[in-house]
Amino acid sequence: MTSVLKIGVGGALGRMGVAVTALVGSRDGAALFGRFDRPDAPRDEGSKVPLTTLGRVLETCEVIVDFSTGPATAALVEAAAARGGVALVIGATGLTDSEQASVTRASGRIAIVQSGNYSVGVNVLAGLVEQAARRLGPDIWDIEIVEAHHRRKVDAPSGTARLFADAAARGRGRTTANVLARPRDGITGPRPKGEIGMASLRGGGIVGEHSVVFAAEEEIITLSHSARDRGLFARGALEAAVWVAGKPPGLYDMVDVLGFRA
Repeated sequence: MTSVLKIGVGGALGRMGVAVTALVGSRDGAALFGRFDRPDAPRDEGSKVPLTTLGRVLETCEVIVDFSTGPATAALVEAAAARGGVALVIGATGLTDSEQASVTRASGRIAIVQSGNYSVGVNVLAGLVEQAARRLGPDIWDIEIVEAHHRRKVDAPSGTARLFADAAARGRGRTTANVLARPRDGITGPRPKGEIGMASLRGGGIVGEHSVVFAAEEEIITLSHSARDRGLFARGALEAAVWVAGKPPGLYDMVDVLGFRA
């Protein structure tokens, strides 16, 4: 790794791509060396580093921070793994099973940090959710997750809501796939014991609101997080980029970046 970390940004014209681009210059030891977006993306004048191609960014950068879409992320990880010599920070959410499989395969050849949320607060809260689920058993306590985002978000539930669902399922010794409830509609019958429900709200310019509700007959516990500025996600992703540079191949997350794994 050189003294100045060469960072590239994928999905550069998206809201998160713009936020990451704006912050790179303020991080000591890092500099923006390339930006790219979809091939038909309009050229912009918002950065001293012009938009270029994925291939060019792979040639010039040590770490690429990507907040694009599932198909674009799958193409990025496959190209990066084939070339080697670059690490990735993946922030795209709503990946299909095949797109996620591409990420997992690529992590056998390059270092990848992937997270549904790059906020320090969210990742601390996920640990609290796991601990609470371990102590509040399904015979008495139901778990419901509610998330809200801006009207432009294209996937639901959010990656953060899924992160909390994974944490709650781990706390109860289960896998998310076995306990996650489908969206409720119509005559659903009584709530099955042990399921984890999720609800999604979309509207206006909401940056991100998440609540994990533990409900018993006599009391309710709510663990929540509110994002006020998406710059916090960009800062976390940038810290992940600095951390992952030079790491051996593998699939990492923010628990690794923050040193919480132990």
